[in-house]
Amino acid sequence: MLAYACSIHKSQGSEYPCVVIPVHTQHYMMLQRNLLYTGITRGKRLVILVGSKRALAIAVKNNSIEERCTRLAERLTGSGSMWSST
Repeated sequence: MLAYACSIHKSQGSEYPCVVIPVHTQHYMMLQRNLLYTGITRGKRLVILVGSKRALAIAVKNNSIEERCTRLAERLTGSGSMWSST
């Protein structure tokens, strides 16, 4: 049977019959509640978490969202040097 791998980010907006999510402390930066929720909700019939209870606990407790430095507001208002007319 065929199997495919993709990131949780790429899977947003999609559903799959079965989802397997690695949850390890080695992936500490990715242990975030919102990513775990997104991954779990992609599975239609079956979701399998592979890893440690400690890593799962870290992910569930971690509700912080890192602010992205996109400069989007500056770009939309035209005040950023990339879009300014000077």
